[in-house]
Amino acid sequence: MRGRFITLEGGEGSGKSTQARHVRDWLRARGREVVLTREPGGTPLAEAVRELVLRRWGEDVNAATELLLMFAARAAHVHGLIAPSLARGVDVVCDRFVDSSYAYQGARGIDAVHLRALEALAMPQIMPDLTLLLDLPPEQGLDRAQVRGDGNRFEAETLDYQRRVREIFLRRAAEDPARCVVIDASASVDRVSAAIDAVLQARL
Repeated sequence: MRGRFITLEGGEGSGKSTQARHVRDWLRARGREVVLTREPGGTPLAEAVRELVLRRWGEDVNAATELLLMFAARAAHVHGLIAPSLARGVDVVCDRFVDSSYAYQGARGIDAVHLRALEALAMPQIMPDLTLLLDLPPEQGLDRAQVRGDGNRFEAETLDYQRRVREIFLRRAAEDPARCVVIDASASVDRVSAAIDAVLQARL
């Protein structure tokens, strides 16, 4: 029996990593074998690409370069970890997946036709069964990210860019309600976890 693939999406500082661990623990408490992973990253090769993507290079990283690096990491991740785990019946919980490419690279002006082509190449027949979109105003998310203190290149982007990212996330969630559930991430960690528990109970 194929494992279940659950992804967590959202802007900077939305609490995805914390809630991804919570989802993993929720599944394990119900006897499921679970792999917790992240994007970009998840395998040694994909983690190496992650370092390239997130580093501040002191030069402009154009949108096409960023997009291709993201999908190179994703192809390695899907091939090396996600697809084999699901085939063994193991659940996969992933902090970010393809929705982030549509949001972050789409917000840079990359046309969706290019994203769809790379999606078909890098992750054939691999889509999440459930996506939890942790939504909050970008201003609040950036404040949280600054407190965390491990800022990356995306957190240094303008507020207008972060707002475009949020808009694309919300639009994708509205277009695919069978897969995507929007969670108010402006609440406390415990309240967000409780909202996620209700979704998991209903959907799984």
